[in-house]
Amino acid sequence: MAYIKNLYDHNFLEYASYVIKDRAIPHVFDGLKPVQRRILHTLREIDDGKFHKVANVVGQCMKYHPHGDASIGDALVALANKDLFIDRQGNFGNIYTGDPASAVRYIECRLTPLARETLFNPEITDYIDSYDGRNREPVVLPAKLPVLLALGTEGIAVGMSTRILPHNLIELLEAEIAVLRGEQLLLFPDFVTGGLADVSEYDDGNGKVLVRAKLDTSDEKRIVIRELPFGTTTESLIASIEAASKKGKLKIAGISDFTAEQVEIEVRLARGVHTSETVDALYAFTECESSISVNLMVINNDRPVQMTVSQVVEENARSLVEILKAELRLEERKLRDKLHAKTLEQIFIENRIYKRIEEMKTADTVIRAVLEGLKPFASQIRREVTVEDVETLLKIPIRRISAYDINRARKEMQEINNRLKEIKAVLAAIVDYAVDFLEKLIDKYGEQYKRKTELMSLKKVDVREAAQRNLKMRYDRDTGYLGHAVNGNVLFDVSLYDRILVIRKSGAYSVVDAPEKLFVDKGMLHCGFVDKELVFNVVYRDNATGYPYLKRCRIEKFILNKGYSIVPDNCTVLKLTTEEGMYVNCEYKPKPRLKVLEEAFAIDDFLIKGVKAGGVRLANKEVKSVKLLSNL
Repeated sequence: MAYIKNLYDHNFLEYASYVIKDRAIPHVFDGLKPVQRRILHTLREIDDGKFHKVANVVGQCMKYHPHGDASIGDALVALANKDLFIDRQGNFGNIYTGDPASAVRYIECRLTPLARETLFNPEITDYIDSYDGRNREPVVLPAKLPVLLALGTEGIAVGMSTRILPHNLIELLEAEIAVLRGEQLLLFPDFVTGGLADVSEYDDGNGKVLVRAKLDTSDEKRIVIRELPFGTTTESLIASIEAASKKGKLKIAGISDFTAEQVEIEVRLARGVHTSETVDALYAFTECESSISVNLMVINNDRPVQMTVSQVVEENARSLVEILKAELRLEERKLRDKLHAKTLEQIFIENRIYKRIEEMKTADTVIRAVLEGLKPFASQIRREVTVEDVETLLKIPIRRISAYDINRARKEMQEINNRLKEIKAVLAAIVDYAVDFLEKLIDKYGEQYKRKTELMSLKKVDVREAAQRNLKMRYDRDTGYLGHAVNGNVLFDVSLYDRILVIRKSGAYSVVDAPEKLFVDKGMLHCGFVDKELVFNVVYRDNATGYPYLKRCRIEKFILNKGYSIVPDNCTVLKLTTEEGMYVNCEYKPKPRLKVLEEAFAIDDFLIKGVKAGGVRLANKEVKSVKLLSNL
């Protein structure tokens, strides 16, 4: 058993680690899940500027991805519809209507110029073996953009999940510039479907966002939905409106969907209903408004970490500096190698060192002859001359030696030296170079990636306030039933979301949702909406002594559907009123020596206490009856 337990624990940890790191949670540096990274890497490998069949891309990607072609195709379509790194041709579905893409054999894709410019550099990328050891795939791509926040993502792993909302690319680049300059710029989500958003509780990527559809209410008899809230489609939105209409939560005459390149859903209102009366109901009872909770969980330093948007931007800014630095040093190394080779070539040809090898009979003596010929020029050569260098010189064809242009060679070497000086200066001011790089991207792509979601302060619509009170609350005195499905006297109009306070003749009370049919007793004392400012004046009798008491209180706290009592135990309610300026007239039971058999008390003269407090005793006399009077 111990062996099995250890095996289970080990395997579960392996599985959990795999799902977290290699399936569901994106990496902070390139913002990609493994399947997305493999797709982009595959597109880079086969990139020739032309469109490729998605089926071919999927097939090529399968040598890196061990989970089948369906997951690759779905991920590619979803990534392409983000409109950042994959250029599309064909039917990739519709993000507005929710229509699926065509089969992968019918659609085509390729990398966008933005992806080619900012995501790849194989020479500074770390690679690992693919799942079968036959190929090499990148650990992370050297992304020069904050891809994580630009794309947004969702993922569920073992014991954790992530939900990151997409942001505007240009705003992200501006935020990176601010970070590099030691400043801070707040970032908020931007959705490809547009709409409205309240980000007051965004909490830097770990709070929530209230999103709404953008409504055109210029016509009093119809509402046109022009933009969708994030996470919905026209199909789901229309279904939610129809469901709300069937339940009587809003009144519409019909709904039509004219969505094509842009969203256009026309909601025609019923006769006698106007736009101003329906907008709140749309927000309260349909997908026109929703609250999105976010949780920014990423892989950083090979482990899952919860971060903020600001921290991710800072990490990406530091990563950008390191990538640019690595590219510059790579270029510098290549230029030095090129300069070394050209210097040797110049010396070899200008000083006719190749003449020394004419009488040599073996390869070793040839190499030694060249090395000896280069020694007098050691001051011009910046590094040690290797055998490989000599072999390169010996491969120079005679035609090239005879046509060697000294001035052109010196010009090329001067250009290389100038570029090396530039690189040295740039490395000394790498932050300014990074800022300049980002500013060029903003100038180049600023018009293409404009903000689509409008940020504004939105007050969440209370469903109770938005609900139409189109039901009649009735009470049947003969049966003691209360509800909107009861035959009886109409008390008031209600909606399904109203909360009703009911006080029975025994003094028991409770707060319930507007009931369809509820037994409340044949002598109900009070029924009305919950009003925490309303004062209840209760006259009751102590059953043990018969003395009358007056209690004034408000019902401010309660638990829905829980029973309470407005009077103490072993007491009987005689009268209850909520009116002001009333008097209580008490008639006492006649007894020997009892001279005063009737008294009146002004209710307003007594203090208002808590609902759990006892009442004030009106007299030490056994009460016979009580009346409520408006004046004496």
